[in-house]
Amino acid sequence: MRISTVTIFEQSVGSMNRQQADFMHLSQQLASGRRVVTPSDDPQAASRAVAVGQSQAVTQQFTDARVSARNALSQEESVLNSVSDAISSAKALLVQASNGTLSDADRQSIASELRGIYETVIGQANATDGNGRYLFGGYQDSSAPFVDTGNGMAYRGDDRVRHQRVDASREMPVGDSGEDIFLRVPSGAGYVAQQGKVDADGKVVSDNSGSVTFKGPQVIDNSDPGYGQRYQVVFGSDGDGNPTYSVQQQDEGGNWQSIGMDDQPYDPEGTTVEAGGLRLELKGEPHNGDSITYAPASEMNTNLFQSFEKALAVLENPAETPAEQATMKNTLNTVMREFDAGLDNVLTTRASVGARLNELDVIDAVSGNRQLNYAQTMSDLVDLDYNQAIAEYSLRQVGMQAAQQAFIGIRDMSLFNYL
Repeated sequence: MRISTVTIFEQSVGSMNRQQADFMHLSQQLASGRRVVTPSDDPQAASRAVAVGQSQAVTQQFTDARVSARNALSQEESVLNSVSDAISSAKALLVQASNGTLSDADRQSIASELRGIYETVIGQANATDGNGRYLFGGYQDSSAPFVDTGNGMAYRGDDRVRHQRVDASREMPVGDSGEDIFLRVPSGAGYVAQQGKVDADGKVVSDNSGSVTFKGPQVIDNSDPGYGQRYQVVFGSDGDGNPTYSVQQQDEGGNWQSIGMDDQPYDPEGTTVEAGGLRLELKGEPHNGDSITYAPASEMNTNLFQSFEKALAVLENPAETPAEQATMKNTLNTVMREFDAGLDNVLTTRASVGARLNELDVIDAVSGNRQLNYAQTMSDLVDLDYNQAIAEYSLRQVGMQAAQQAFIGIRDMSLFNYL
């Protein structure tokens, strides 16, 4: 077979071009630091790298979502901290106002300070985030959740709570309803007493006209079969006009039933009533029909704003008669217990927010480890082994130089050189 000069020339050029192409591809790998520059370099590794890259992108999206959730929860925690401090300050003022040596002017001064705290609590309940959305309005976050209706503060927000997916298997609430925080109390908040007849919502429907004051109720036996029920002490008189009291329990239908403590003798100098595992200490002159109602805090007034309003009503008005002084003392006693229950509720919510923030930290740590694993897998699939690449680069360079020298030698060959 005859091999022409043209054939040898073309083969030398083709060999040199292949050497240059391989050398250029290796140069691209060294410049990019990637073994798989194009999918054709390693189709299987390129396919797996796409899947790993998608997983990295999803994990990063969840990381960004956790940043947003953490910001929202941190803002809520800060507001709840301010609210709990305000309630504690308000209770301290009520303790000061309960001092019997204070004058009406002194109590009005305390009321002025208490009103300032009340306005602060309202402002915190209507707090917004950096985007102008109300924190405690639920899904209705474009308008203030608490509004003054002229008959007290009313909740106009949503009872649902916003959730955000912070991981593939975790959808977390990133807020709390204002109704749950400011209008409810924990189920185990204890008992609260209120002078007068009280409806199912804890509002007084019939007030007292006598001067009876109460202390308590105190729990003496929480295993009593009647513990946890609603009671009222109703005052009357016997045939000689001496004051008496009767203890009644409310049944499931809302009706008051006798528990066998009817027309008990009452001593205005001090009487202790024990029923349902509770002790209530009474003192003062009652009028016929006066009553004291006591029940679990969750069944009495649970509206924190209404508690402020009740305290302000008795502090801003003079207490001159024995009945007015008794009303003031009883109201302050009731409101302090309501503040305790409200504070417990705020602290419970704050603890829940703190637990969610801690959970975000744990998820962040797990997500960080996951991202490291993805990065290692991606590196194993597409990253370049520089030691091996540099060695191959040197070999390719020598090969290309040899091909070029061979081409020069073939190019200069001609029969005319021998004629």
